[in-house]
Amino acid sequence: MTGAGAKPRENFLAGVIEGFYGRAWSQQLRAAYAGFLADTGLNTYLYAPKNDPYLRREWQSSWPEEKYTELRTLADTYRERELLFGVGLSPFALYQSYGAAEREALRRKVSQINSLGVAVLAILFDDMPGDQPDLAARQVEIVADILQWSEAGRHLVCPTYYSFDPILEKVFGRRPPDYWQRLGEALPSGVDIFWTGAKVCSDQVARADIEAAAAELGRPLVLWDNYPVNDGQKMSRFLHLRALSGRDELPDCPQVSGHLCNPMNQGYLSLLPLFGLASLYGSSGDFPTWAQAHFGESLARQLLSDIPLVQDAGLDGLEPEQRQRLLQSYSQFQHPAAQEMVAWLRGEYTFDPACLTD
Repeated sequence: MTGAGAKPRENFLAGVIEGFYGRAWSQQLRAAYAGFLADTGLNTYLYAPKNDPYLRREWQSSWPEEKYTELRTLADTYRERELLFGVGLSPFALYQSYGAAEREALRRKVSQINSLGVAVLAILFDDMPGDQPDLAARQVEIVADILQWSEAGRHLVCPTYYSFDPILEKVFGRRPPDYWQRLGEALPSGVDIFWTGAKVCSDQVARADIEAAAAELGRPLVLWDNYPVNDGQKMSRFLHLRALSGRDELPDCPQVSGHLCNPMNQGYLSLLPLFGLASLYGSSGDFPTWAQAHFGESLARQLLSDIPLVQDAGLDGLEPEQRQRLLQSYSQFQHPAAQEMVAWLRGEYTFDPACLTD
């Protein structure tokens, strides 16, 4: 029986996907999430930041030795906690030209990822041009090759059109006819498909939303939940600190085979909204107690009281004296979450123009 506070059912992926644009997380923060996931009953961390060029625009190049060592250490950290660590590979627009040279480069990349010992490998075709008649067939060909080479135990694919949201066609071109049906029919049954809900950033995700998408793709889906992410031009002016909500129908929905949240650029502050994910699939309890456990009583009280200012008003809605008061208040704390708040109030989290779907 699943439900609030229940342990994820067998083979269910529940956790976070570091899949945002903008300022990268530190290795210290990424490692700290292993403890957070383990302590709250969640099980998955997918490393897929849009600003890692060796996963996206420069995917054919190897990671520098220092960066690769950091990733290997990170994978070990999650393995030691018996958590699933994965990588999201985004070979940018590879389907537009996939010949012998590109195939060999892809094989080398997958081999390098294998050496990390990842449990999950995601092939991400999101946020790329899609107006191509044979888009599904070319993507399936790429995935088939990766499956031959990959040693990961679990594989996921993010389609170029990963929601019913019309903004995707506006930004990335017209979706080819029957794209979802062709993709779902041709991919092996063991490959999971990402979906973000009815919108790219969905305020709520109802069971009917998932059932409609699963019917198009012919299989259960892993929800790529774009809450609390705030990497867009508009969203970067806000901090999403309220607990994830509007997903209460998902734990008992058989068409959902996983639920990964895309957090904010502010990783420590993201622990507040992730209470909602943990309450669905992991630890239960109340929001104030959760906040105190992660931030201490004084900082938790401050954060909870300021949610209307930072999530509803946002940077541009704050009066100068309000911003100054907040800066003074949070500068008194040494916790890294308070440091993130101060940096955000100072405008240090700048918008990454590569993010096109705000």
